[in-house]
Amino acid sequence: MKQRQHFQYSTGVIVYPVLFILILWIVFWFEVRFGFKFSKFGIYPQTLSGLKGVVLSPFIHGDIKHLYHNTIPLFVLSMALFYFYRPIAWKVLIWGVLFSGFFTWCIGRPSYHIGASGLIYVLVSFTFFKGVFAKHYRLIALSLLVVFLYGSTIWYTLPIEEGISWEGHLSGLITGLLFALFFRKQIAKPKKYSWEQDDYNEDDDPFLKHFDEDGNFIEHIESGLHQEDFKINYTYKKREE
Repeated sequence: MKQRQHFQYSTGVIVYPVLFILILWIVFWFEVRFGFKFSKFGIYPQTLSGLKGVVLSPFIHGDIKHLYHNTIPLFVLSMALFYFYRPIAWKVLIWGVLFSGFFTWCIGRPSYHIGASGLIYVLVSFTFFKGVFAKHYRLIALSLLVVFLYGSTIWYTLPIEEGISWEGHLSGLITGLLFALFFRKQIAKPKKYSWEQDDYNEDDDPFLKHFDEDGNFIEHIESGLHQEDFKINYTYKKREE
């Protein structure tokens, strides 16, 4: 796959994240406007009925503060995903929701787990580890930016604060790491120069031919170029008196 296909802007880079976040806000507005409580549709671990939350929980939030705190990182990270990893962006999003949700269902406490924070941790983990594995300067720069912006969130994968689903965060972190390993070949590769190729031969390098064994410059004059003989003819004209 050509490298330009990975780093190419399209309307989907903005539109898809905006639509997804708009759905989250519409669901929350519906809850407030009509007095519904969707928390019971979240993930309830180790119960058959709680499995429905694997799909539904990312769209459900407890209050506006919870939703607001998830909106900005979700928008930024999903935009980065669709720009830098466009060929696999939908796979990461869809399977990220399913896998992180299922892991939460397996290891979570007996309580309803809701919110898109699990998906955010999938994106943070995937973006960071993928940049490290790719060794591409653009992706490494993206990884460093993610660490700078969201590196402190690693602490919330531990049970340090009551009422936060650290199990969902940890599940997202693990899922992102697994995806970074699984999709290892489907990423932009760093450019390889001729001297990095396996079949590279120094004797055939046109640039190195200009230097001798000691590194001294040698001027090569192509044999096909010869200086043409030329003849000068003088014409004398008698001066008129």
